[in-house]
Amino acid sequence: MAKPAPDERVRRSLAMNRRARHEYEILDELECGIVLRGTELKSLRGKGATIEQAFGHFRGNELWLVNAHIAEYAMGNIHNHVPDRDRKLLAHRRELLRWVARVREKGITIVPLELYFDSALVKVRMALVRGKKMHDKRETKRAQDAKRDIDRAMSRRR
Repeated sequence: MAKPAPDERVRRSLAMNRRARHEYEILDELECGIVLRGTELKSLRGKGATIEQAFGHFRGNELWLVNAHIAEYAMGNIHNHVPDRDRKLLAHRRELLRWVARVREKGITIVPLELYFDSALVKVRMALVRGKKMHDKRETKRAQDAKRDIDRAMSRRR
């Protein structure tokens, strides 16, 4: 069976890291493939994953996803996968080398934003982030509230 055209590809979200946008300032994003075992893939089809506590870590020039939880496959046997194992991420070497240099800066880390199916492939959207201070979080909240009030007022005028 042929691959669907790029505009016809089906994208289905499996897990989102909603707190990442609140806790961190996002500097750059990167779409990565992920190396999975068979039972992990079957478990993901049943939406058994969490990435809230996960982060990216470089080992040499390879990017690894650490602390991502993919539940054990319910129909699995004794050869089921370890739920919290480290998983290798796949990306272009040029992009990874650029990120290696940025991660060495103080206060910059890598977190996953979303785990999703892109047609039949599992992808992870990773982000290069810097932690927000409390006053930055408050400022972002004020801006969101102001925008919401403006939108509400504009919708009443129509």
